[in-house]
Amino acid sequence: MGPGIPTVTGNAPRPSSFARATSAGAVRPGANPADASLGPNSAAPAGQGSRGGSGRLLRPIATVAEHHHTRGCMSVITGIVPTARPAGRFAVLVDGREMAVLTLEAIERLHLVVGRAAAGLEEQIALEAKRLQAYDRAVNMLAFRARSSNELARTLKRKGEEKPHVDWAIARLQEQGLLDDAAFARSFARTKVVDGKQSRRRVQQDLARKGVSRSLSEEAIDTVFEEEAVDQRAIVEEAARKKLRSLAGLDPVVQRRRLFGFLARRGYELDDIRSVCSAIGSSPGPDQGSDESAAHEDAEGADV
Repeated sequence: MGPGIPTVTGNAPRPSSFARATSAGAVRPGANPADASLGPNSAAPAGQGSRGGSGRLLRPIATVAEHHHTRGCMSVITGIVPTARPAGRFAVLVDGREMAVLTLEAIERLHLVVGRAAAGLEEQIALEAKRLQAYDRAVNMLAFRARSSNELARTLKRKGEEKPHVDWAIARLQEQGLLDDAAFARSFARTKVVDGKQSRRRVQQDLARKGVSRSLSEEAIDTVFEEEAVDQRAIVEEAARKKLRSLAGLDPVVQRRRLFGFLARRGYELDDIRSVCSAIGSSPGPDQGSDESAAHEDAEGADV
């Protein structure tokens, strides 16, 4: 840990230059470093001293502006202040202007303290800031709804985040347990099968579109079918009876053809479709062989 970085031990944080800088109202973006709020041990305005509790005149100490002056025209870190949101983020000010927003961990790792020259640190600071931007954006997306790693990465890139920073953010989220493709696949499959009454094939297709591997999706679907004791044939029959209500009044041959095609396109197994259609009196007739064959091809072509 570099000098001037706050450390917390037990319940009593020990004051440090970083803590004093932030608690004393370190320089805000766009402000003149000389206008920084003065803490109890900070220098008074030029030409003045400050009086302690005993009334004696305290000797002025160097201000951020004086640090800058002693280094000539070299850019220096003039403030490290917490941002309004999100929590745990700090704005690093160079010559009174915001250069980047970083985590405390990054600030400690780079040994950033008020008064340190910024020269030679620009690239490292910029890299940390871009990584954090991708990470924070990813967290916001996950707060809105769950996503797979690949889906999240694609969305971040589409919004302009660079691949190296996206890869870093994804890896960090996985390390923290905030991004878990196996858990996502199980949750997604459970919602689609139990609530949406969708077929195994349809769920697998949807998971593939979200970037989940076939092995993970198959494992997730198998788990859901087992844990929820899913009866796929009962699901097919429920879907068939609901669809039949919208086909009422049609010619029986047309009705059967449309029902069979509807169920096949939803990805249900053909054996279940035939069984259900036969049970409810809508089994495809002899003149529907070509329609059934076409429905079968559609279902197979949609497989992943």
